[in-house]
Amino acid sequence: MRSIVWLMALGVLLSTAARAENAAKPLGDPKLDPPTLRSLGAWWAVEGDDNKNATIACEYRKAGEAEWRKGPPLFRIEKGAHLGHGKDNAKTHTKVPEQAWLFAGSLLLLQPDTEYEWKLTLKDPDGGDTEKFLKSRTIAEPVAPEDLKVFHVVPGDSGGGTGTKDDPFKGLKAANAAAQPGSLFLVHAGTYAGMFEATKSGEPGKPIVWRGAGDGETIIDGKGEAEKQAGRGISAGDIHDVWFENLTVRKADYGLVGHRSSRLVIRRCHFHEVEYGITWTNNDKDTTNGFFISDNVIEGPSTWPRTKGIENARGIQATGSGHVICYNRIRGFADAIDTFGSQRCIAIDFHNNELSELTDDGIEMDYSERNTRCFHNRLTNVFQGISVQPVFGGPVYIFRNAMYNVEVEPFKMHNRPSGALMFHNTVVKKGPALIVWTSEKFSNCWYRNNLFIGTEGRAYDCSPMTENCDFDYDGFGGASGEVFLKWNNVKYASAEEVREKAPVYKHLTVVDPATAFASGIKPPDDPHTQQEIKRNDLRLKEGSAAIDAGEALPGMNDGFAGKAPDLGAYELGEPVPHYGPRPEKK
Repeated sequence: MRSIVWLMALGVLLSTAARAENAAKPLGDPKLDPPTLRSLGAWWAVEGDDNKNATIACEYRKAGEAEWRKGPPLFRIEKGAHLGHGKDNAKTHTKVPEQAWLFAGSLLLLQPDTEYEWKLTLKDPDGGDTEKFLKSRTIAEPVAPEDLKVFHVVPGDSGGGTGTKDDPFKGLKAANAAAQPGSLFLVHAGTYAGMFEATKSGEPGKPIVWRGAGDGETIIDGKGEAEKQAGRGISAGDIHDVWFENLTVRKADYGLVGHRSSRLVIRRCHFHEVEYGITWTNNDKDTTNGFFISDNVIEGPSTWPRTKGIENARGIQATGSGHVICYNRIRGFADAIDTFGSQRCIAIDFHNNELSELTDDGIEMDYSERNTRCFHNRLTNVFQGISVQPVFGGPVYIFRNAMYNVEVEPFKMHNRPSGALMFHNTVVKKGPALIVWTSEKFSNCWYRNNLFIGTEGRAYDCSPMTENCDFDYDGFGGASGEVFLKWNNVKYASAEEVREKAPVYKHLTVVDPATAFASGIKPPDDPHTQQEIKRNDLRLKEGSAAIDAGEALPGMNDGFAGKAPDLGAYELGEPVPHYGPRPEKK
């Protein structure tokens, strides 16, 4: 009897010790990432929880409201994933003990310029439950102060002028020498030859604004009198609180370069005859933050179909934090918009952009660390769709994007990404609907409520081995042949066999391509034929199997109309978002 009692006591002690070891222990308070126009992000480090059963629920509300709304839970990042790997190490600024878990996540599709309250609730059956509150405000679109001091600029290389309307500055160099915080330079029509080097900074609330005067086209011509293109059209490095509006930049390798700068606004400009449009990839001083890039037209040298292999041309390249890249029209590059690795590649949003004729990747979220977001973009004629090659832990949110005529992979998941979340995207292409071609695994990734339409072959051909991934509730159309889906080197002959035997896609939906879309659009017969953007109308048709076939995801697809969310980028009956530059307000 004594031995039994002793064994029972020992069991209790061991169980208590195990629970203590597995209990979650928050390391301080959760921390906010920089806000953007439509999103807010946060992260929280937690020790313990070796059995990985802790969760962090998120609720939010506008400041002053009484009711809380459910948001997406914070995402558990694989240990060490935020550090990157090999030569692509992210050199992250985020310092987390090696034994700790990092949780991170975003509130999505918020109202601009609005304060929100968060409630984060850590729960662990083994102990350590904690509740924390945060406040954060989304940013507003930049509006120029009414009290800016106005100066005038006309073409010229001799210098001189006082900046008045009757005695304008002769050339941009002379104007830049006189620039002070709170200055508005109306740059009058004509051609300004050679690189414009903006060297003066504004202040928060007192920017320096370089704006086309509206009396014709204001052209910064990087070539000038030289026989070949200049390196840069506008050099805007190591400055802050400077705006560029209504300018045309042409004949330069780089349209505008903003290394190590912060709070630049580039709006309603036209970049063409450039190899790179707008780029800021040097963040060695950790000063690159808060760019607002909107309503621009950016045209590159690449043509469709791809004939030159992988080209260098890039529309926008971004690193740092707190950037918004929205409502732009970008065509004719290898990639339209890319994130770029540095010690801080977080809290960056790409949305409402119209993108086409892209001979490598339509959008790259590569080298993102966490809380970067790609949504409400339309992509037409792209070699690869959206790349996460790699993602360093995530979460990276990719949702509500419409892609038509993707030649190869809708989502490029090479180079061991971890933490990519794809949901509510629509892809229409010739060939297999969804493929991933790489020998390297990807891990901790998540798909929900996407719609993939192809013309032949497997619905999903996943070559790499995967680890800790959760794929479900997607729709597939156009598959043919003896194999419906391949996952972790196992082939499944039919959708029924996938639902019954595969570790993923227990709730997949088979969609008829012929009746999927109200526009009647079908996959292209030849991916090398350039498709018109107006054909990219992927709204669902009444009666499609994609309707009400998704999973409800709090904070990610609230407000759906039927018994469940629809698959793909558009809920039935909702208007298409605006893509590309918006009409100017009069």
